Amino acid sequence: MKTAYADFHIHIGFSHHQPVKITAAKNLTLKDLLEHALHEKGLQIVTVIDGVCPSVQADFQSLIDMGQLELTQCGGYLYQSRLLAIPGAEVEISGPQGGAAHFGCWFPTLAAARDFSMWLATVQTNVNLSSQKARTTAAKLQEQVDDRNGIFVVHHAFTPHKGLYGSCVNRLSEILDTDGVDAIELGLSANTDMADSISELSDYTFLTNSDAHSLAKIAREYNALHVDEDLSFEEVRKALRREMGRAVAANYGLEPKLGKYHRTTCNACGEPCASGDTTCRNCGSSSVTKGVYDRWLELRDLNTPQHPSHRPPYQSQIPLEFVPGLGPKTRVKLIETFGSEMKVLHEANETELADTVGEKLAYKIIAARDGNLRYRIGGGGTYGKVIES
Repeated sequence: MKTAYADFHIHIGFSHHQPVKITAAKNLTLKDLLEHALHEKGLQIVTVIDGVCPSVQADFQSLIDMGQLELTQCGGYLYQSRLLAIPGAEVEISGPQGGAAHFGCWFPTLAAARDFSMWLATVQTNVNLSSQKARTTAAKLQEQVDDRNGIFVVHHAFTPHKGLYGSCVNRLSEILDTDGVDAIELGLSANTDMADSISELSDYTFLTNSDAHSLAKIAREYNALHVDEDLSFEEVRKALRREMGRAVAANYGLEPKLGKYHRTTCNACGEPCASGDTTCRNCGSSSVTKGVYDRWLELRDLNTPQHPSHRPPYQSQIPLEFVPGLGPKTRVKLIETFGSEMKVLHEANETELADTVGEKLAYKIIAARDGNLRYRIGGGGTYGKVIES
């Protein structure tokens, strides 16, 4: 058994000179995604969440033909024999009483992904683009994923835009077959303490993924898995189901206060709003975006989080791009010295860091690791910010 680091929600920006995820960067191609995840971020597992789009399927096939991707016996594709790549889809489903939610659908083989894409073409207007609305129910989507031996995940459950709890329903059973959910992705503005204050989530495995729309955002949240030495799709499934000693061993998540939607915020003036406010006290606008924290206050049915015995630790982290005074060149220097951003964030000691970037930046990196920083809280689509001491 070994520990493998995984980010199960990474988008593709462009493929064959055409957009895939409209809001993603043009240099977020399949090849660059795999290279960046392996060599700069230090990941061992990724889900390419636009892998079912036909152009991205072609990119997968091209890398297979060149011998850079190889199908494992138990599903999933190994890139350069070290990084497991899983083809997936993000699908939007309308809520029963309005709103919409995103769901992750992962597949063991490219053949299964292609077959799923053919079905999507019967319920979506444009299968070439990511995250498109499907004219079906969430329960039917679950059936289609299960028919292809896939994995079904609730994406960014608490966010106000396309989150199941944030946009659609108060309880899972209002939209899903609760037995057909393999994992719950928390999203950038939530953490385990918040989710474990909702009793119906107790039995589910939680995931912390990046939802990356650019190379730099890969692994801003990620997971540590206990799995067999031979990585595969089935090893991932066993980890999500906590079978045969496999499990999610730790969740590494962005400090929730830095998330874009942590607190309710006025869309007109950008000022934060108090919990329960539907009108901005600053400018009087009624256009406000409810924050994850404030929606959580409405949803929770436990006064304090009740962590089940299977729940792994949640480690808040501050990605290097959020550390004040740490620019791109310094980030590259750190990665070249320590091997990956994960090793910088979680393994390098202060003396080693100071030898590389000086005492001031080393102190900030350690303070970020230990949670000893002050924040300007994010909301309304704007990330929070680390405040200089």
